[in-house]
Amino acid sequence: MTIEVLLRVNGIAVHFGGLTAIEDLSLEVRAGEVLALIGPNGAGKTSAFNAITGYLAPSAGEIFFGGVRLNGVKPHRIAELGLVRTFQKTSVFGGRSALENILIGLHLRSTQQPLAILLGLPSIAREEKRLEVEAREILAFVGLGARADDLGSALPYGEQRLLEVAIALAAKPKLLLLDEPVSGMNPVETESFMAKLVELRTLGITVLLVEHDMKMVMGVSDRIVCLNQGRVIASGTPAQIQRDPEVIRAYLGERYARAHG
Repeated sequence: MTIEVLLRVNGIAVHFGGLTAIEDLSLEVRAGEVLALIGPNGAGKTSAFNAITGYLAPSAGEIFFGGVRLNGVKPHRIAELGLVRTFQKTSVFGGRSALENILIGLHLRSTQQPLAILLGLPSIAREEKRLEVEAREILAFVGLGARADDLGSALPYGEQRLLEVAIALAAKPKLLLLDEPVSGMNPVETESFMAKLVELRTLGITVLLVEHDMKMVMGVSDRIVCLNQGRVIASGTPAQIQRDPEVIRAYLGERYARAHG
């Protein structure tokens, strides 16, 4: 059976003046999988996310999503193609309710024409009702159904991270890039988020994940790519990565290896 490659990164490099953030990165994300990108701080993980999603222009190499070359494509167009990301720091609208946060995301793909909106045609009211139902379903999916009317800024940090994922889901992603999604979450919240990732797969959403929580990474990933100093030093299954000497030396450490050997 042929496995569909959803995202293909071929030899990209990213430079900031004389600093090399990524030296030569190649990877593939296969449809339906969870692929984790790990490595020490400064390894190039977030730079890779920024290059893939159009926020940085790679100085070399090519990026393809579903056969479409992404080099030079603006971030909003990349999102419209179905490649959607979250960020290291929460980017929710703090002054809007959780429901309104989702509706903002849903309106970005509204099919209504500006004239119809100005005239207040019946089709607008019908679509608004449909979008509200969909927004509440998304909130319920991530476990925030009871928080629909609460301001984004009033939510605990862990729930703000969930709301950010919900906003991303409103864009109907084929590939969801999660940048340290459980950062700041307590162990209970992290376990709950891991379960949500499993559910995401049942919706046909592929996930590319950057995360430092190794328990989560090892628990949810099909494959892992480890970066160090802007280059790939290893890739494989969680079991293979846990045993890889270079990954242990550069990132995991001997204590982790002994505890999980």
